[in-house]
Amino acid sequence: MIERMAVVLNELKFAPSDSGEMTFTGYGAVFGNVDSYGDVIQKGAFAKTLHEAKTSGVWPAMLEQHGGYGMSAQDMTPIGVWTDLEEDHVGLKVAGKLAPTSRGQEMYALMKMAPRPAINGLSIGYIPIKWKMRSAPEEPRRTLEEVSLKEISPVTFPANGKARVSSVKSIEDIAGLADAERILRDMGMSKSEATAFVSQVKLLGRSDSVPDDRSDSASSELIELASLIKGARLFV
Repeated sequence: MIERMAVVLNELKFAPSDSGEMTFTGYGAVFGNVDSYGDVIQKGAFAKTLHEAKTSGVWPAMLEQHGGYGMSAQDMTPIGVWTDLEEDHVGLKVAGKLAPTSRGQEMYALMKMAPRPAINGLSIGYIPIKWKMRSAPEEPRRTLEEVSLKEISPVTFPANGKARVSSVKSIEDIAGLADAERILRDMGMSKSEATAFVSQVKLLGRSDSVPDDRSDSASSELIELASLIKGARLFV
């Protein structure tokens, strides 16, 4: 039976990525921290399962909300892949890449929202292999010494408040910009003018690309630009 342990995401930081991929890093679990079920994971609990994943090439899945607990095929379809998993002195450190699908893009947008992320939790699905039960009232209900990691999910309601996503990186496409250059050229702009226009929109759309002293003016420019685009009916 697969069990679950959840954690809250950390601060979200945005940085440019030459690849344009929707990536993030953080912790799927934190050692020594008791979750709301009374369980605690000790350092080394993931060592065997991580070695097996990297040796076999079969990694834990990245699902959304634990795959809706298997209610449908779409729920069980991954929203991305984990690109790195390792234990450090804090816990299970993870790095992931969201898929350029509607569900992956939606998750990325929710994780990036301001003034706070709409999705701010990670949760692991695992099978306990070795553990010890409490021997005194003040001890955790169960100390997990070895687990078989099956999946890691971004979730809305985490159970453990320590492990968090620490970084979200990408230059994502603003909706519709993939076709904007072609449309602008159809409206009479030259290729260089259309390319420059779209590049500036992407630049203004990146929260990390605008200096603090220009953030207000940049926001105003984006609002004005959005109004112009809507008025010109570039996107429907």
